[in-house]
Amino acid sequence: MPHDGHDPLSPSGHPYRPDQDEPLTYWQCMEIAIRELLVEKGVTTDAAIRAQVQTMDDRGPAQGARVVARAWADPDFHHRLRSDGSAACRELGIEVGPMKLIAVSNTPDLHNVVVCTLCSCYPRNLLGLPPDWYKSREYRSRTVREPRAVLREFGTTLPEGVAVRVHDSTADMRYLVVPMRPDGTEGWTEGALAACVTRDAMIGVAQAAHPKSDGI
Repeated sequence: MPHDGHDPLSPSGHPYRPDQDEPLTYWQCMEIAIRELLVEKGVTTDAAIRAQVQTMDDRGPAQGARVVARAWADPDFHHRLRSDGSAACRELGIEVGPMKLIAVSNTPDLHNVVVCTLCSCYPRNLLGLPPDWYKSREYRSRTVREPRAVLREFGTTLPEGVAVRVHDSTADMRYLVVPMRPDGTEGWTEGALAACVTRDAMIGVAQAAHPKSDGI
């Protein structure tokens, strides 16, 4: 795998690190070598790799918002979501893969927040790429020690009587917070309800609220 540190492209045309000048790490070199070998042996193609990367980059929180909106609108679905999050998502045509998805619901007496203390485990199929702050060492450590303080920094101040429960994701198990449905949304369509749901609300650092649009 010839590379002198100046050519920005690999032999197959993939950028090594086009946005950074730092040397490649061991694991980045290993990824490039394995990827190039798979292409060379005909196991996959450059186009297939690019398509998969694009698919992952295109994921966003809209999928998770659909799940939450259905849970708000359909109590039976909400029950199934809490019983088996992965199976409930598949009912909506959302494939979450082999991971175990656990849905936790906020109530007037309980607020849930999600963290991954080891790295950045996160339900990407539902929420897209994790935000930088979710991966930061500060969030990963402080959310466990002082969750209320962290929530306040996100603008979420909870009454003293509301308990805060922190859920630690793992490589095999991810969490989705079902926030409380905003008041005044009775009779709304699922599409309108989904507009109330943000990525941060499904992580638990924010609460669902009326969308700013006037079209509802």
